[in-house]
Amino acid sequence: MTAVEDPKAELLRLRATIDNIDAALIFMLAERFRATQQVGHLKAEHAMPPSDPKREEQQVARLRALAEEAHLDPEFAEKWFNFVVAEVIRHHTEAAESR
Repeated sequence: MTAVEDPKAELLRLRATIDNIDAALIFMLAERFRATQQVGHLKAEHAMPPSDPKREEQQVARLRALAEEAHLDPEFAEKWFNFVVAEVIRHHTEAAESR
């Protein structure tokens, strides 16, 4: 690793990059939830169960592989997915109950 000429400036640059990535993640999550809300309404309309364990299992395997490819801890990727899916299932259950 090379010496940084101005560590405070480098810190600000890195933090700005992190802030931009965080903003992009929030907008991507919002887009994901818009899509899953449509799935929830479709499932509710056709009396389908809110969760799909087989699909979730396939997604975990896919995301773990992607995480490894991206040099991200697969355990972290799985925890993130499980957290998101729990919220999605909650939305799907609410959609089914509101019908």
